[in-house]
Amino acid sequence: MTGTSRSSSDLDYRRRKVLYRSWHRGMREVDLVLGSFADGEIGALSDEELDIYESLMAESDGDILKWVTGEAPLPARHDTAVFRKILAYRETNSA
Repeated sequence: MTGTSRSSSDLDYRRRKVLYRSWHRGMREVDLVLGSFADGEIGALSDEELDIYESLMAESDGDILKWVTGEAPLPARHDTAVFRKILAYRETNSA
C-alpha cells in the first residue's frame, strides 16, 4: 500500500486535513498504522474523537510506534477509546 485509498471528497476540511496528515507522517510504519485507520474510520469519528486523534498525532512517530507495538507503555493522556480503536483496527485489518 502506498497511501490512501479513500476519497476525501465527502469529508469536511478538518477531516481532509487529518486524513492527509495521517498518511504523511515521516515514518512509513506510522503512516501505515494511522493512515489505514484514518481511511477506514475518519468519517465516523465524532468531533470529540477527532480532537483526541489530533492530540495523538501531535506526538512523535517514534513514540506512537512504540505505543502501538507495546515496546513502550502508553501514557495515561493517550489511554483513550480512540487509541483502542486504532489498535483494534490494526488487529482486524492487518494482513
